[in-house]
Amino acid sequence: MDLIFWRHAEAFEPIEGQDDLTRVLTPKGEKQAKRMAAWLDRQLPVGVRVLVSPAVRTEQTVMALNRKYKLRDELLPDSETDQVLLAAGWPDAKMPVLIVGHQPTLGRIIAALLGLSEQECAVRKGSVWWLRSRLRDGVQQTVIVTVQNPDLL
Repeated sequence: MDLIFWRHAEAFEPIEGQDDLTRVLTPKGEKQAKRMAAWLDRQLPVGVRVLVSPAVRTEQTVMALNRKYKLRDELLPDSETDQVLLAAGWPDAKMPVLIVGHQPTLGRIIAALLGLSEQECAVRKGSVWWLRSRLRDGVQQTVIVTVQNPDLL
């Protein structure tokens, strides 16, 4: 199974009293989302499931991809690793899953799946981490397929 993590693009900092979930992308974030979406659109298979945090900035990020997606509360900021992986169907889902979410949640999941000693992996705004689960000699492994940064595309 392929599990693709896409951190939302750059968003404005919250204004005092503003609900964090209502933050919107900056002009730079909109460009990041478009660049990464163009790259993803060329790479993703037709049947990929797209799961998105219900925060405005994540929905704006995924809208650049122009594919169907589902908003999932399990992907809200500071979600638990287990609930995100359960929503994705890791590692047994038949089709790849793209998750559009937040740091530090994505970094914690990536670190756990890769067996890193750090509790969290740094995931830059707008970046994609593409992981794959495979069975090798009877042992379940997670490998990195690619890591992409929108500023380098």
